[in-house]
Amino acid sequence: MPSFNEVPVLPRIEGRVEAIDLARGIAIGLMILSHTVSGLVGIPNVPEWGMVPVHLLTKFSSSLFITVFGIALAVAFLPRTQNEDWPQRRLKLWLRGLEVWFWYKALTIVEMLPFYAPADILTTLLYGNFAIWVEILGFYAIALVWVPLILPLWAKAPLWSRLAAIIGFTALSAWLQGFDFGGHAILKALLVDHPDYYAWGQLSRAPLIFIGLLIGEAALRCHGEQGAQRRLVLALIALGAVMVGAFYALSAAQGDVYAAMTAVANNAGKHPPELAFMLFSVGGAFIILGLALAGGRTAARALLPLTLVGSDALKAFIFHIVMIFLVLRFLLGLNDTITYPQALGAGGLLILGAALWIWLTRWITAHR
Repeated sequence: MPSFNEVPVLPRIEGRVEAIDLARGIAIGLMILSHTVSGLVGIPNVPEWGMVPVHLLTKFSSSLFITVFGIALAVAFLPRTQNEDWPQRRLKLWLRGLEVWFWYKALTIVEMLPFYAPADILTTLLYGNFAIWVEILGFYAIALVWVPLILPLWAKAPLWSRLAAIIGFTALSAWLQGFDFGGHAILKALLVDHPDYYAWGQLSRAPLIFIGLLIGEAALRCHGEQGAQRRLVLALIALGAVMVGAFYALSAAQGDVYAAMTAVANNAGKHPPELAFMLFSVGGAFIILGLALAGGRTAARALLPLTLVGSDALKAFIFHIVMIFLVLRFLLGLNDTITYPQALGAGGLLILGAALWIWLTRWITAHR
């Protein structure tokens, strides 16, 4: 297997990689469960047994989702950054970003109706505030502007500089947390997270994208080599286990492991990212990713609904937000009227519904 410090022509994988779709589908599935519960029941009303372990496990979702974003970019675009048609491919990514941004704003309206005044909704649409459940789309819309610009540089950069970028962005975002950005809280939230806003900072989450790019390139280099693929899987699972273990060791050193798990389940340390939360979330993401790669096509087909959901993340995201906030909350008035187990059941049905919607729209397109 060639060294990362060389600049070889990376192998190309035509078509979708089902293991990546499965990993993304698991991330979206956990997110749908979390959003259904928080949107219909509210986190303060979740019983103790629901916070730990159920809601705790959903914290793998965000880190897994962003890491797989980087992996998918590496697999689909990194081998083509030196081609003559790269400007067209870059434009395709920018147009995708515009599409994501449109749905981000449209779903912001869906989320906020009918519980906010039109003036509040307009302020949020104009970046005077942030919503909650749809903000991850805002992160991806902006990331799809700058990530295509760095992909050609990333493809040619030696491994040491890529690792330095991961460490450097992590340190920079932590350092910038001490600044108030001249009172521009929205700008701070967009760049490095802000404790008063549920937004995803570009600088603070960039290391996860970069890690995904590294894992995606490793997957390309290992493609077709069973021994190398096995080593990649074991490395991901082992690293994930070490990180989760470090979270529990840190929690034990602070005196109360269960309180630490409950805090993570309550999103403590998520915005802005803190060490304990990221150890648990990223570690779990690595374990899930390793298991998905190990299972490959067999696991992807055995968990077909999740794989379908992961194969069209945007469509699945649109479906579940519309169903939770427009149908279940607004039309049916189910918020604060159902129990936690019922909300979990509704979340499971929404995962299946999203998979069915993706399959149905593809079937319709194929038979036009």
